Amino acid sequence: MKRLLKVTAMTGLLTLLRMAMGFVIAKVVAIYTGPTGMAMLGQVQSMVGSLNGIINAPAGSGVVRFTAEYKEQGFDACAPWWRAALQCVLIISAIAIPLGIFLAKPIASSLFQDANLAWVVVATVCLLPFAAIGTLCNSVINGQQLYRRYVGLGMLSALISGGVMLGMIAWQNIEGALLAAAVQAALIGVVMLIANLRQPWFKLRYWWGVVEPKARKEIGGYMLMAITSALTVPVSMILVRNILIDQVGWDTTGQWQAVYKISEVYLGVITMALGTYYLPRLASLTSVDAIVSEIHKTARVIIPIVAIMALGVYLLRDVAISLLFTDAFRSARDLFAIQLTGDVIKILAWLYAYPMISRGATKWFVGTEIVFTMSFVALTYTLVQQYGVVGANMAYAINYFIYFVVVFSNIKRIAC
Repeated sequence: MKRLLKVTAMTGLLTLLRMAMGFVIAKVVAIYTGPTGMAMLGQVQSMVGSLNGIINAPAGSGVVRFTAEYKEQGFDACAPWWRAALQCVLIISAIAIPLGIFLAKPIASSLFQDANLAWVVVATVCLLPFAAIGTLCNSVINGQQLYRRYVGLGMLSALISGGVMLGMIAWQNIEGALLAAAVQAALIGVVMLIANLRQPWFKLRYWWGVVEPKARKEIGGYMLMAITSALTVPVSMILVRNILIDQVGWDTTGQWQAVYKISEVYLGVITMALGTYYLPRLASLTSVDAIVSEIHKTARVIIPIVAIMALGVYLLRDVAISLLFTDAFRSARDLFAIQLTGDVIKILAWLYAYPMISRGATKWFVGTEIVFTMSFVALTYTLVQQYGVVGANMAYAINYFIYFVVVFSNIKRIAC
């Protein structure tokens, strides 16, 4: 647990920097574009998240897991999974880029109700390979548990990408904000590529060559899980925003997006620590009892921290709105209580769901992602009609509570 707290503190510094950059960007967007611009930016970020999730599917958790498992045996032992991941990234890129360019106008019409913004979609898909390179580098560093390097490069990437984004927003207002959101992941990828060129594991022989069928199959399982998340989570957020836009309008949807953004950013302190320490730790355990014991111990440390953070955000919500947004977002203060309650439940559920990733439980992961994405959208549609915009926050909390009950009840089946 000492190591978890140390990693949490280290990644917390990185998250605080990203949080600061995210809040500065949100403030600038709020000033230049208002609540409507905030809602549009949310749509772009969901699209970027979905597309990056697809291209990064082979480069994420699978690479972390197998690097963590075989790092003691040397880079040659890790190489089969690295080659398989890179090969899958290249195949996905060859499909996604032409398809994205071809469908740019319909996608822009669906997201922004404006086909003239198709250039945002084109820019996003053309830069996808750079985002994947950054994820591959991060995953190898994470799998080796080189936490200081992971945090240091993360800070450098955040500063450079954040600075470029601010410049774009100041230069072209809402269009600059949309372009900035589209290129941010690619900028991070370029920084990671340059920073790791001289690393001993960044040699062509580790990444290019014959791919073993076993490695391809195992990376394929993680790819399926990642693509499922990439398609379900951002798409559900787009559908939820569309429901809100239809029911309460763009302006109120921007209020909800502002609160959701605050939750997303402060929870990054925890989710980054879990991804950096918790995933490799669970991947190194083979006994079901050891995995369950580790989850219980981690939950006893993490949940009180999340609860205290959520309470702090709630008590300082008026200050947060004043600092991060403008007076046009003042009514968002009424949305915090239920949203923050949902945040605590979300992290609790994630702690018990992580064995799906660390153990490669593909069927469990894909099944729960699809079911609970659909239920979130359905709950939002039902509750927004009855309670207005706060219904979306209620749907968020209820959906994660049900998710927690399911994964907690089946934890031994998932971890076996």
